[in-house]
Amino acid sequence: MAGPSHNHRVIVLRKIKLGESDLILTMLSSDGSQLRAVAKGARKPQSPFSARLELYSVADVLIASGRSLGIIQEARAVSANAALHASLELSACAAPVAELLWRVSQEGLPVLRLFDCTQAAFETLGRVAPEDGPRICAAALIKILAFCGFRPSLTYCVSCGTPIDAPFNGEGDVSFSATEGGVVCQRCRAHVESVRVPWSAVRTADVLLRSTFSDIVASPLDQRTVFAVLQLEHQWIREHISCSMKSLLFLFSCGLF
Repeated sequence: MAGPSHNHRVIVLRKIKLGESDLILTMLSSDGSQLRAVAKGARKPQSPFSARLELYSVADVLIASGRSLGIIQEARAVSANAALHASLELSACAAPVAELLWRVSQEGLPVLRLFDCTQAAFETLGRVAPEDGPRICAAALIKILAFCGFRPSLTYCVSCGTPIDAPFNGEGDVSFSATEGGVVCQRCRAHVESVRVPWSAVRTADVLLRSTFSDIVASPLDQRTVFAVLQLEHQWIREHISCSMKSLLFLFSCGLF
């Protein structure tokens, strides 16, 4: 028997088949915590859940407490974000955002601003040209990491706190240590395990972290630099979240961009 019911505004992050017609949904709640619930009959063509609980959509749901998982009793669509399903490029850029949220959000652990950031990211993705999708993805990933306590140091040496200056003419590489937590100055480089990464990627990652999505859309960003940022984020995620994200690997190898 189902227990008490509660209303939630959610973003759908993940769907897993259960039985012949049910789905287990992983969702981000409006307080930034993770919710998991069963949508009974959601895979049936006539089910009202099938169109209202698509991936990346925003919905108001009524969830009844169950023995192990909640049970979705009602769902009302708020924003379908249909453009993310109509374009393969945009869908490929939305998938890493949803996967990272599935991995870092936790049940019963609110994270301020996480829901609003994700909603803004998906709404912005739905408005931009497909070739601009990677920059929105990169911005969303680094913002989510920062909100969840995994913010890298991109302007100060993680070892001694010295401000990191741009290389000559703004080109070249800088030392970066995912293990220690960010960029490393020349003096500390000999004592800290690090790799060389493009300065442009570090600088752009810092811009994406500090800028609004509207400003990011309007900024002239080189696609190669954006993908260097995504590679840097993947390295950061492997180190601190202890996973290799399949959706990012697909984005790197799909040839869509």
